Amino acid sequence: CMAACCKPLPCREKTFSTWVLPKPQLGDPKDLSALRMQPAQEDVLTISQTLDKLLERDKVQVELIPEKKGLFLKHVEYQVTSQRFKISVYRRYSDFDVFHEVLLQRFAYRVVPALPPKRMLKGVLTSVSEREFIEGRRRALGRFINLVACHPFFSEDELVKTFLTFSGSDVQTRLRDTYKKMGDEFMTNRIATLAKEYLPADIQAQFSTSRELIRNIHNSFQRLRDRAEKMAERSQENATDLLLFGQELSTLGSEASPLPPLAPTQSTWGALCESFKSLSVEFVVLSDKATQQGRREEDDVVEKLNFFLDLLQSYRDLCERHEKGVLHEHQRALQKYGVMKRQMMSATVQSKEHATVEQLESRIVQQESAIQTMELRNYFSLFCLHQETQLIFTCLPITSHILGAFVSSQVQGHKEMGEVWNELQPKLGSLFASKNGLKSSN
Repeated sequence: CMAACCKPLPCREKTFSTWVLPKPQLGDPKDLSALRMQPAQEDVLTISQTLDKLLERDKVQVELIPEKKGLFLKHVEYQVTSQRFKISVYRRYSDFDVFHEVLLQRFAYRVVPALPPKRMLKGVLTSVSEREFIEGRRRALGRFINLVACHPFFSEDELVKTFLTFSGSDVQTRLRDTYKKMGDEFMTNRIATLAKEYLPADIQAQFSTSRELIRNIHNSFQRLRDRAEKMAERSQENATDLLLFGQELSTLGSEASPLPPLAPTQSTWGALCESFKSLSVEFVVLSDKATQQGRREEDDVVEKLNFFLDLLQSYRDLCERHEKGVLHEHQRALQKYGVMKRQMMSATVQSKEHATVEQLESRIVQQESAIQTMELRNYFSLFCLHQETQLIFTCLPITSHILGAFVSSQVQGHKEMGEVWNELQPKLGSLFASKNGLKSSN
């Protein structure tokens, strides 16, 4: 029995030998490189924001509060009110200055708006123009903080929250301490060292094309802003002229001297003078309407143009920082590395002391590490630049807001002025036509 059990089974062997087994298809081993660990389908390069969403992040009011005097010099203080944080804090220009400084250090690769100048040359300004300068600076500070508060990355940063909410006695120290704890964006951004992997192959070509387009847009809107400023100035000048016109009519109407007997209109001159005086009041109304129009053009049109121009200028400043900062530092580091390598080769050939050679080797290793870091920063700078370019293009619809505000201001201004002129015309006819034999014109 045992022998029978141990005999081989020829039929089963034959069956196995005739089976055709499937062969696994493993594919090309190179395809495995596509399976590297990274966020699946995550598009970290694209900013998926609309203009409305950006503008809704926060609205910050910057108001001038009554002038205060320090120990030796008077200074201007501002009340800064954040709609998002629902709080008001008090800031001086120097606080804005420190905030801008640390913000630029933390976000060197992004569009940090510039600050307006602190002061003008002494002895140049009159008391009136100094007030105008302070008002212009307040407006510029408002544009600066609103651009920062609406930025998708700045708005979520602790520095911005500190500036808008900290009510302690020394906000400048608090801002610097906050920056020291965090460092710059390259140190805290989770994909900073992987930025190269997300960049498109033609990133340099895209950058050059976008930069030229934005430069042209910036130049065109600068010219539009200049024209809009001239229009606002003319409205204010028109208001002044209308007021002076009315004052002259009032002066003429107050003339008490009678006409000499030889004047043929002696009988009507007194009545005409009374008419002049009553009409002068209407020109005060016209002057007020022209003043309102100039203010409307300044607030609704010129200010929006300046907001857009500040954003475009910050992009151009960023492009310069990228070229003159990161790229130049990288080139200098490579040059320094080349010098060290030549020194190393020279020391080896001349069989210098072992300690000298080791010191050179150590410096070369350090420089290689520095170059590697600079290369990573360069790619991260390009990564941020690509995102900031998207941000600029996202904000281009502001141009339609500007044109809409311009048209609306003109419609309202002409309507209001037209109503006053139309009311004045029949008054003119009733005052003069019956007294000097003229027919009123319609």
